Amino acid sequence: MSVTATALPTDLRRRRAGVAVGAALLTLTVSGCSGLGRTAVGPVTYTTGGDMVVSVHSPSVKGCHRMAPAGAQTVANRTLIDMVLYRTPDCTGSGTTYVPTTVTDVTAPRTLPWRSYRFIH
Repeated sequence: MSVTATALPTDLRRRRAGVAVGAALLTLTVSGCSGLGRTAVGPVTYTTGGDMVVSVHSPSVKGCHRMAPAGAQTVANRTLIDMVLYRTPDCTGSGTTYVPTTVTDVTAPRTLPWRSYRFIH
C-alpha cells in the first residue's frame, strides 16, 4: 500500500487561514466587549401614577436606576435578569419587591410607588 502526500491547493490554504484569523478576531472581539458594561437585554417598562408609560431598553446591570419622580405603579421586567424594586430613589430601605425576568408587578392600593430598581446578577 502506498501513501502519497499532496500539497493543498492555494485557495484551500487561504480559506483555512482566513477561517483561523476570523475565529481569532471573533474571540478577541467578544472578550474585549464583555468588559464594556453588561446590560440587561430587553426593556423595563413601567407606568407612573399619572398613567405615563416609560420604557428603558437594555439598562446596565450595574448600579441603582431611578424611575420617574412620580414613581411607578406597574413594572414589567422583560429583561433576561431578575430585579428588585425599591420605594426610595436610591435603592435602599425595606419594603422591596423581587421581580423575576419576564414578570409584571403592580403596587397594592394605598402603598407608596416604586422609585428605583437594581438588577440581581
